[in-house]
Amino acid sequence: MAMAATPVYASSIATTAITTTKPLSRSLPRSNLPAPNPYSLRTPSSLSLRAAQTTRRPVIFASASTAFEVDQAPASAAASKVLPFRVGHGFDLHRLEPGYPLIIGGINIPHDKGCEAHSDGDVLLHCVVDAILGALGLPDIGQIFPDSDPKWRGADSSVFIREAVRLMHEAGYEIGNLDATLILQRPKLSPHKETMRANLAKLLGADPSVVNLKAKTHEKVDSLGENRSIAAHTVVLLMRK
Repeated sequence: MAMAATPVYASSIATTAITTTKPLSRSLPRSNLPAPNPYSLRTPSSLSLRAAQTTRRPVIFASASTAFEVDQAPASAAASKVLPFRVGHGFDLHRLEPGYPLIIGGINIPHDKGCEAHSDGDVLLHCVVDAILGALGLPDIGQIFPDSDPKWRGADSSVFIREAVRLMHEAGYEIGNLDATLILQRPKLSPHKETMRANLAKLLGADPSVVNLKAKTHEKVDSLGENRSIAAHTVVLLMRK
């Protein structure tokens, strides 16, 4: 009986395996510098120096009846990365309760209920502020104007808008355009939309043509549709000056 022939390439495979796993006899030169960490975020020295030399200055907003002092954020709080444009989204919701005024976009709307809130409860201005702060990469309205601070009780929300606009200009941006949607079952806002839009554009220092305002019902679904709450969404585009 003929014996099966052994493949001639078996030994060459084994030899190759042994040859390739043999350690190098000469080590590569080593650097004295530490290996870079690709996940570390470093602030340029110029920004660090500027932040260290900047002090906080109070900004005072006054009205006919009250005055509020807002700590001015340092320059380093502005957007550190220069982009041609920035996009932000804002959202806010408040309960509707009897005995409160219904203020939307700085306009007092006749209704049997109003927003229960620490300040004046202006759901539109609050979400616009959050949209601007979000576009700038800054903390939200609740961190800058906390409801735990008694000085903001009953405050006019135009104070918050002016501060957001100041931070926007400080960072070198202006309103490109803004689109807001109000969600509530009642009252109908059609008679008041243009007044609210004009007032919002004035507070932002923007042309009314770049400020859009829409109003939707919630088809009688959940608290919004049952006239127990009101909500608003805002998308804002900031353009580099």
